[in-house]
Amino acid sequence: MNAALAVSSGEPSGIGPDIAISAWMLREKTQLPAFFLLADPEFIASRAMRLGQKCPIEITTPEEASHVFGRALPIVPLENRQTDHPSLPLANNAAATIEAIEQAVALTLAGRSRAVVTCPIAKKALYEAGFDFPGHTEFLAHLSGAHLGYEVTPVMMLAGPLLRAVPVTIHIALSKVPAALDTAKIVSVSRITATALKDQFGIANPRLAVAGLNPHAGEGGSMGEEDEKIVCPAVETLRAEGIDARGPLPSDTMFHAAARATYDAAICMYHDQALIPVKTLGFDDSVNVTLGLPFVRTSPDHGTAFDIAATGKAKPDSLIAALRLADELASHGVQQKRPAA
Repeated sequence: MNAALAVSSGEPSGIGPDIAISAWMLREKTQLPAFFLLADPEFIASRAMRLGQKCPIEITTPEEASHVFGRALPIVPLENRQTDHPSLPLANNAAATIEAIEQAVALTLAGRSRAVVTCPIAKKALYEAGFDFPGHTEFLAHLSGAHLGYEVTPVMMLAGPLLRAVPVTIHIALSKVPAALDTAKIVSVSRITATALKDQFGIANPRLAVAGLNPHAGEGGSMGEEDEKIVCPAVETLRAEGIDARGPLPSDTMFHAAARATYDAAICMYHDQALIPVKTLGFDDSVNVTLGLPFVRTSPDHGTAFDIAATGKAKPDSLIAALRLADELASHGVQQKRPAA
């Protein structure tokens, strides 16, 4: 039997525990791959009771989780405790949140789990406890770099049933995007995406559609020079390297069905250019995938939703999609190559 997926329980006061419990309850109906939850068993039992879910839990090891999965939610216990206080993030839960992520990565790198799936975290509570990273992605890159012995460049992909999109710049103000873009960054993100599409998604000859920054992809410079001066050279470099890349393309004509059929991933210049079409086409079942790591990592494409924590209103659809995709990608393996000097 294959190793189970490692699921970090995320922010205890949010909906991460809720959707993990709900996903397990739906395991047969949705034909989920086996997973184990890194969490405090008493906390998960408390949350299941609040949700009115008769969810049996069983403390286990990663190796035994696949055998346990059919009869109980497998829990690999944390050393740090978790307090069940829905809707209000507590700084004293931060240690367990961080430990869950660290353990998921360590177990996966050691081959004791197939992939890492992370439930949403609340950054503010972590910052108050001294967490030094902007979020999951940067922390995962740090842990990976420490394992590999060199710096890892993580790339965020949003993968839905109808579209895969990768933003080159992510959580910065729109006014800062033009200054943050450069040809080398677009090339690096596109290379990592093309490699992941081959190695993890099993696409032999990946096709990339590279969006322009400006309306009409700049229309020859009349609506901004960035597309001519920054994006075009990136596409030329990628093509010279043998990567099937097209662009810059007007983003207002990239995402309809006929256009999507011509590429395997869209490389977008900023956050909303990528996330708006992905979430419009698959709001409940889109998945956040981190490319460029030496292991598969996915997560639901939503936040902690404090307002509905422990109410039973949280839908597990995106976590279910993240578990399925992690299992699929892990079946292809991951080839992490040291970047060229």
